[in-house]
Amino acid sequence: MNSNCYNILLVDDDLAQINLTRRAAAEFSSEIMVTAVSGGDAALDWFSASIDKKEQMPHIILLDLKLPKLDGLAVLRKLRSYAATCDIPILVFSAEYTQDDVLMSYKAGANSFEVKSTDLAQFAEFFRERLLYWMHPQQRKLIFAAKDGE
Repeated sequence: MNSNCYNILLVDDDLAQINLTRRAAAEFSSEIMVTAVSGGDAALDWFSASIDKKEQMPHIILLDLKLPKLDGLAVLRKLRSYAATCDIPILVFSAEYTQDDVLMSYKAGANSFEVKSTDLAQFAEFFRERLLYWMHPQQRKLIFAAKDGE
């Protein structure tokens, strides 16, 4: 990952969502790089390789809840078990979900649960709001300081 950019890892098997995320990122800032992996197994392989190589971790992870084979909750639990990823904000999103999905996501360590949008304008607004929130260094310090105090 480019250390001069704000790096986002997108875990999603939907090519349209990947393209939408990249377009929203480009509209927001040229300094945002979106790396996409297409499934839960691929995400864990990507993280294992990045950790082994001591590569820079992403600043934010956007994780689709409904992935084939290894679902988003399983990926979330595994990511929260890695020391290298425990402080990375993970935003879980899904077009179809239940209240239990939302609760289990937070219980597994999600920082946010969002409804997936296919509309560029709506998604770009969501993207801008969430990035501004999580990019703010003071916000990150407060959230993770609270986590350490549990």
